[in-house]
Amino acid sequence: VLSHNLCTVLNVPHDPVALEEHFRDDDEGPVSNQGYMPYLNKFILEKVQGNFDKVEFNRMCWTLCAKKNLSKSPLLISDEDAFKVWVIFNFLSEDKYPLIIVPEEIEYLLKKLTEAMGAGWQQEQFDHYKIALNTSREGLSAWELIDLIGSGQFSKGMDRQTVSMAINEVFNELILDVLKQGYMLKKGHKRKNWTERWFVLKPNIISYYVSEDLKDKKGDIILDGNCCVEALPDKDGKKCLFLIKCLDKSFEISASDKKKKQEWIQAIQTTVNLLRVGSPPPHKEARQKRKELRQKLLAEQEELERQMKELQTANENKQKELETVRKQLEAAAARAAEEEKKRLQTQVELQDRFSLELEREKMVRQKMEEQVAQKSSELEQYLQRVRELEEMYKQLQEALEDEKQARQDEETVRKLQAR
Repeated sequence: VLSHNLCTVLNVPHDPVALEEHFRDDDEGPVSNQGYMPYLNKFILEKVQGNFDKVEFNRMCWTLCAKKNLSKSPLLISDEDAFKVWVIFNFLSEDKYPLIIVPEEIEYLLKKLTEAMGAGWQQEQFDHYKIALNTSREGLSAWELIDLIGSGQFSKGMDRQTVSMAINEVFNELILDVLKQGYMLKKGHKRKNWTERWFVLKPNIISYYVSEDLKDKKGDIILDGNCCVEALPDKDGKKCLFLIKCLDKSFEISASDKKKKQEWIQAIQTTVNLLRVGSPPPHKEARQKRKELRQKLLAEQEELERQMKELQTANENKQKELETVRKQLEAAAARAAEEEKKRLQTQVELQDRFSLELEREKMVRQKMEEQVAQKSSELEQYLQRVRELEEMYKQLQEALEDEKQARQDEETVRKLQAR
């Protein structure tokens, strides 16, 4: 049933043989384990040509999912308005599953709804909401967006009808590509009489109907890059005239006032200019630019995070290197202390060896030992202290020889003691 309905709304010929072949009976049950999504992609979605009513397709999808997902709490909008918000969500949501609408697009939609309702935009209120939203998640699902709009949080003071008209206006622009619409008078091509028609401007066509319910269509004005629009002077009792020139025919139209006339001329000329350069409708182009900007910002943020991660890794590596150097320095200091200890022991042994011979020079030797002990604690002056000690040992030996040679010379002994 689902496949038949999809094929109907998408204008795709249904192939019951392929359906039976794909979902053939097997030992595991009546439905094969190949699943429905491969069948949907291969036999239905790949055959879509684009010549189908997208609103009807959306209605079918809405019928499938609305009943079990739509909030049971009472909303200030009707089911029809909820459907339109759901379709708008699908247009504005990110291209990844599960679908969400990010805060930037929520702000864009709420601003358009507020503008359509003729109310003032409360930026501070939305900023508070955005902060609360960002702390918990990246965005809203379709049903959360419907609850947000249906709760009236951003449309306080507005009645249901005003909110409904705003949703319909935004739906017409974003989904139905309605760039402008309204009543104007059109001059007939055969009887030359003036008749009021409801005109609807879309990216490549202007359709006109008997009334705004769009039930009785009277014709189309096909737009392309060769069309042009120009203002006409008042004539035949008609004011605010302008002319739409196309390759095959021209259309004389009378607006209700000068402002409407200028708005229509501007809107049609903008549409023709977009057709000449091959640009999409303004709202689709703006949507694409917002999306590209978000992707650019996301890429810059990811690049910044990558650089921060690299810096953090480099910092950790540097910390490890510093820790290794610190340990090496500690080991070197320990070795130096051990060597210093051994050297001190050697010095003590030498001092003990000469203690009997240098009895008279006890005070001098004690001062020398104190100097050696003090200097030995300084690692960076290690070599200098060694040289000083060796020089002192040399002097002591010379003094000892002099003492042996001139023991009776008391004057020499006093000089040696002074040194």
